[in-house]
Amino acid sequence: MSTPMIIFLVIATGYLVGAIKVKGFNLGSSGVLIMALIFGHFGYQIPDEIQQIGLVCFVASIGLIAGADFFRSISIKSLNYILIGFITILVGAAVCVATIVFFDVQTPLAIGIMTGALTSTPGLAAAVEATGDSIASIGYGIAYPFGVIGVVIFVQIMPRLIGAKAGSLDGAEDVDVEFSKNHEIRANLINIDKHGFFVLALAIITGILIGSIAIPLPGGGSFSLGNSGGPLLSGLIISHFGHIGKINIRAGKNTLELMRELGMILFLTGAGLNAGNGFVEILVENGVSLLFFGALITAIPMFVSYFIGRKLLKMDLMKSLGSICGGMTSTPALGTMLNVSDDGDSVTGAYAMTYPIALVCVILSCQIIALFF
Repeated sequence: MSTPMIIFLVIATGYLVGAIKVKGFNLGSSGVLIMALIFGHFGYQIPDEIQQIGLVCFVASIGLIAGADFFRSISIKSLNYILIGFITILVGAAVCVATIVFFDVQTPLAIGIMTGALTSTPGLAAAVEATGDSIASIGYGIAYPFGVIGVVIFVQIMPRLIGAKAGSLDGAEDVDVEFSKNHEIRANLINIDKHGFFVLALAIITGILIGSIAIPLPGGGSFSLGNSGGPLLSGLIISHFGHIGKINIRAGKNTLELMRELGMILFLTGAGLNAGNGFVEILVENGVSLLFFGALITAIPMFVSYFIGRKLLKMDLMKSLGSICGGMTSTPALGTMLNVSDDGDSVTGAYAMTYPIALVCVILSCQIIALFF
């Protein structure tokens, strides 16, 4: 079977599987990963370059989308949200390390479980690159479903447990969340191309260069951002500044969202096909324990972040839960909260402030764990 046929067959069947809803839950684009694992199990493969192209398009697009607001969001007012994002990923990473150290789970598999439990596809990209082992995709695929469901259940149950009405405030100090809502390009800037592919290519080129820089570490080792962290950082910086002189370097959101989705499914296709060879064996031998570890990595960070947000930082209920959605990088949970909350602005603002921090932290966590464990 030809490479294009394999790619688009995996994508088409993956979206069909992802569209199936069971009690309101569906896998979405992660269905592509599931089908890629199945096709990979039967020996179908594609060139590694396809996966790498998908990876850099995916993470660069994320950086370009988030960059306009990312650096502006870092302020005294946003400190609570930054802390929640950092703590959520830190706790998840700590549980991941515990599974490696105390339960002898393979490092690539454990990191993959962590990214699935935190529902972070960019984290999976970083995991595969940092470990050099596509087995991380198996861990992601195993942990992802509960990662999505767990956060959705958590944000619905917590208000009921404390007897609060969704959307109600409990007297905590109201924090104004400021984030840009207008990304329109100023008319006096020169656009190299109308769609913004020049900007995307620029972010990828500079990102690959940044990612290749080796940072020395104590003990003689080195650390680099690689093709997952480099383009992300480059995209954040480029989008933040927005222009070089009269040249526009901020792409349209529609283009970036399209390239983000395309890059993601190409990456998931490549990663899943590569990992599919050992998928069934790992699932049969360790499926239950891996599901359990994934559930722990989903649940523990949420409870810790909730306690810190509510008890120590004195955040109100909706902002606390919104920031947890951002810390867990869970868009489905955000959607659930918006459906049940009458304080949508607070929820969305908290999510928007926390998500970029968590995104960067989970990528760095994957690389650090792979380096030291």
